[in-house]
Amino acid sequence: MVDTFRPDGRGVRHGKPGRKIGGGKRPGAQWSVRDTGAARSPANMVPQPAGKARVKPRHWGLLASFIAVVAVPVAALWFYLTAFAVDQYGSRAGFTVRSEEGSAATDLLGGLQQIAGGGTGGDSDILFEFITSHEMVRRLNEEIDLAAHYSQFHAIDPVFSLTDRATIEDVVDHWQRVVRVSFDQSGGLIELQVLAFDPATAQALASGIVAVSQALINELNAQARADSMRFAEADLAAALARLRAAREALTAFRIRTQIVDPESDLQGRMGVLNTLQQQLAEALIEFDLLSETTSNPDDPRLRQINRRITVIRDRIAAERQTFARDETGPGGTDYPTLMAEFEGLVVDREFAEESYRAALTAVDVTRTNAARQSRYLAVFIHPTLPESAEFPRRGTILGLALLFLSLGWAILTIVYYSIRDRQ
Repeated sequence: MVDTFRPDGRGVRHGKPGRKIGGGKRPGAQWSVRDTGAARSPANMVPQPAGKARVKPRHWGLLASFIAVVAVPVAALWFYLTAFAVDQYGSRAGFTVRSEEGSAATDLLGGLQQIAGGGTGGDSDILFEFITSHEMVRRLNEEIDLAAHYSQFHAIDPVFSLTDRATIEDVVDHWQRVVRVSFDQSGGLIELQVLAFDPATAQALASGIVAVSQALINELNAQARADSMRFAEADLAAALARLRAAREALTAFRIRTQIVDPESDLQGRMGVLNTLQQQLAEALIEFDLLSETTSNPDDPRLRQINRRITVIRDRIAAERQTFARDETGPGGTDYPTLMAEFEGLVVDREFAEESYRAALTAVDVTRTNAARQSRYLAVFIHPTLPESAEFPRRGTILGLALLFLSLGWAILTIVYYSIRDRQ
């Protein structure tokens, strides 16, 4: 018989002596006392030591998977970087596109200089894309054989070198790997770094990029000046044709109506009407005075004055009707229609004159801007000559490889045990 005691002093009697107490599965020390006649109390309980931890097959599997997934690839990468990877040198350069400040005369012209050229922000965007383009590779390849330089160590270092049988597309793809460009859109600053297998070539390539970029800016300047002059001259020709048509229309109106200025002609007619009204007033006064001095209503003088008043009134009515009656003006047109047509022709002529003056001023400003370089490449970091090889960054590559391989191994391990526990 074996008695076991709980921590509270209460004992439990088992049927067979010498069995493990507590079922054998519960962790922790087991307490037991044999039936030797000693007093059964908690003080007589003896702790039994736990068994030794042993490496199980799953632990060996985890270690083997870590070695296969992480350790071996990192070791192989380290061996390649230290034994085969060829050193590369990086040359840095920085530039931006600048434009000349506008003069006071240009400001007085109402900003017409904007017609002659665009902003420099778009030029910087063009350069940012142009540096890694096929055209840049083609132009640089005329000075330096890019395929020969970047493929010279292909037998030793195939990862960081260009293949021996590279096409122009392969060269462009490799060029985008060895040229690193950063662009600050707020300030229009472009900084680049060119990698090569020797310092002189790296500096030569950076200098070539600056030279080709300057040539591109000059081409954009020339094209912009040519386009501006062409557009300005086209606008001037259109404005001149419009002014000529407006003046010819006004001349045709004067020939057709035989009126140089309908306003002046109307003022003359208004003068005739005013004169008739003055004569009518004088005749009425004379009639009133004569009526007071004679008592004979058949006085010939009264009949003569009365007839004169009637004729003047009829003439005034006839003159007033000519201002609005149809087919009273020259050519069978009423005066309101003539006035409306004349005013429209005058407005067209004045607008055509203003357009012609603006177009002529724009041509002068464009011609002045075309005589000088309005945009140029300002280099604030001249191509540097590297003294030490900074690439490939072996420590960075190994660290990133170790990090991502470890993360991948950990994720795969978690997924594996999650699936196994569910089965």
